[in-house]
Amino acid sequence: MKTKISLIIFALFFAFALPAYSQMSKKEKKEWKKRAKELKNNPEELKALEEENESLKSSVASLNSQVDNLKTQLADKNAQINAAREEAQEAKAMAEMARQKAMEANKQPQPTTALDESGTWFKVQVGAFENIDMSEYFKNNPNFSGETTEEGYQRITLGRFRDYWEADKFKKVLRKMGVKEAWIVPYKEGVRVPLKEVLESLSAKPE
Repeated sequence: MKTKISLIIFALFFAFALPAYSQMSKKEKKEWKKRAKELKNNPEELKALEEENESLKSSVASLNSQVDNLKTQLADKNAQINAAREEAQEAKAMAEMARQKAMEANKQPQPTTALDESGTWFKVQVGAFENIDMSEYFKNNPNFSGETTEEGYQRITLGRFRDYWEADKFKKVLRKMGVKEAWIVPYKEGVRVPLKEVLESLSAKPE
C-alpha cells in the first residue's frame, strides 16, 4: 500500500511540480519536498487531491465541449448572416432593374388609341389661325383637334358629339364665354362636310 501511495505522490509531483521544479529556488524546493512527505503520510489528502484533479479535468473537458458548441453556433450564425446579405443584395439588384425598366417604359412613347371616325360627328370650331401650330396638343385628346387648310390656316375645334343639339348647346356656352366665332362643323367618316348637307338628313333646324 505504501509503495502504491509513494508512486502516486511521485506521479503527482511530476504532473504538477516538475515543470516548474527546475526554476524553483532552494527554499521552494525544500517546501515541496516537505509537502511530498506530508502527502505520503496522509493518504486521505492525497486521495482528495487526486479526486479534485479528476474533477478539474472533467470540468475542463466540459468547458472545451461548450466552447466547441459555441464555435459551431457562431459558424451557423455567420452562415445565416452571409445568406441574408446575399438575399438583400439580390433584392436590391432586382429593385434597381425594376426601376430602370420603369424609367425606360416612361421614356417610350405611349401608343395612341385610334379614334372612331365612322358615321357623323359634330365639332365646334373656335377659329382659324395663321402661323400658329397647335397640333402638338391634339395627341390623345379627342376633344381638342384641328386641321390645316391649303391656305396655311389651322382650324381649331373643340368637343366631339354624335348629336347635333348637344354640339349646339356647347357652341352657345362658348359664345357666352366670349368665343363669338364658335360654330358647328360636321364630319362624315372622318371627312369634313358642309353643315347644310348634314342638316338636310336630320329633322332639325339649321343654326
